[in-house]
Amino acid sequence: MKIIIASAIAATSSLLMASSALAVTDIQWWHAMTGANNEVVDQLSKEFNDSQKDYKIVPVFKGTYAETLNAGIAAFRAKQPPAIIQVFDAGSGVMMGAEGAIMPVATVLEKGGYTFNKADYLAGIVAYYSKPDGTMLSFPYNSSSPILYYNKDIFQKAGLNPDSPPKTWPEVFEAARKIKTSGAAPCGFTSTWLTWIQTENLAAWNNVSYGSNENGLGGTDVKLAFNSDFFVKHFQAIADLAKDGVFRYGGRTSEAKQLFTSKECGILTESSGGLGDIVKSGMNYGIGQLPYYDGDGRPQNTIPGGASLWVFGGKSDAEYKGVAEFFHFLSQTKIQSRLHQVSGYMPVTMAAYDDTKKSGFYDKNPARETPLLQMMGKAPTANSKGVRLVNLPQVRDIMNEEFESMLAGKQDAKAALNKAVERGNAAIQQAIGK
Repeated sequence: MKIIIASAIAATSSLLMASSALAVTDIQWWHAMTGANNEVVDQLSKEFNDSQKDYKIVPVFKGTYAETLNAGIAAFRAKQPPAIIQVFDAGSGVMMGAEGAIMPVATVLEKGGYTFNKADYLAGIVAYYSKPDGTMLSFPYNSSSPILYYNKDIFQKAGLNPDSPPKTWPEVFEAARKIKTSGAAPCGFTSTWLTWIQTENLAAWNNVSYGSNENGLGGTDVKLAFNSDFFVKHFQAIADLAKDGVFRYGGRTSEAKQLFTSKECGILTESSGGLGDIVKSGMNYGIGQLPYYDGDGRPQNTIPGGASLWVFGGKSDAEYKGVAEFFHFLSQTKIQSRLHQVSGYMPVTMAAYDDTKKSGFYDKNPARETPLLQMMGKAPTANSKGVRLVNLPQVRDIMNEEFESMLAGKQDAKAALNKAVERGNAAIQQAIGK
């Protein structure tokens, strides 16, 4: 009997040891990717999981960018946050203001045995997600730049040159009117993200101030400035186009992309990361740089959008080691090159950019280098480093409310922008406790 019991104990112990050896650490990754970009998330997670046996990335879709950020905040307060959360550019200031809640990605990589060298990453991207001392706080997973897409078949029908996209905003407005009046499409022009593209990047690309303190990168006490004559003129032009049915509003984020892929509108300004869905639509499309207004030194440089991956604090060493391994996996040149080429998002490492150039990809697809050239073509100025507010999502909501009232014909551009600045300034002061 003693021999039987001893054998049973030995067998049980062996099973427990084997089970422990085979234990896999699950790492939840909350994200906001939809459509073709969601497929990329699933594919990358599967490839990482298949590449080793210690960790398992579990991607979880949490809704829009704003919904994902809010879900992460709620989960942190409930002490049940995921290991990784994808946060859009507008949420960077929110996350930076919650340093106790997050583990800087540079520290996470070091915990995993990797040395973080910011020189390996595209300067314009890594600077946006770093502290003033250069410490990178989050991993820039899907960085993008706004560009112009156009339907070549609609251009042809409207009597426009399908191989020559408009370069300036007046040229865009003129082409849009011609598309509408010729009957080539029901709508000439639409745009996603009126806040990020038509305001924040409009300012940077034209080297015009969005707000004080270097648009918030130099300090949290920011006075907004996007109600100057420059912005009023631009938005009044859009309001006039909307009144004539030439411009069609799709929504506050990326909804307008559907107006373009369904061929309702002939011109779209949208993130370079929207490329996947446009390719899937099967349309005969072209790409141009983000339009600008003629002036000395213009265009300047665009600022990154998209999102980065933040790591919550309070996780186990095993989880941090797994996150480090995953970020190291994502940083591989072959992964970054492929992610850039299939999604339209920018590679985050210089090695991946150089690899893509050497492969001849840009020779075959010259327009695909456009978002990178826009962002890296010139050294940024105080107006074009980016926008970082402690409550940028809230300020964007305020702006969208006023834009929607304007597009509905309830107020002109000057009134809309003045109200947005007044309300936005009050919200910023409240957020910083003044």
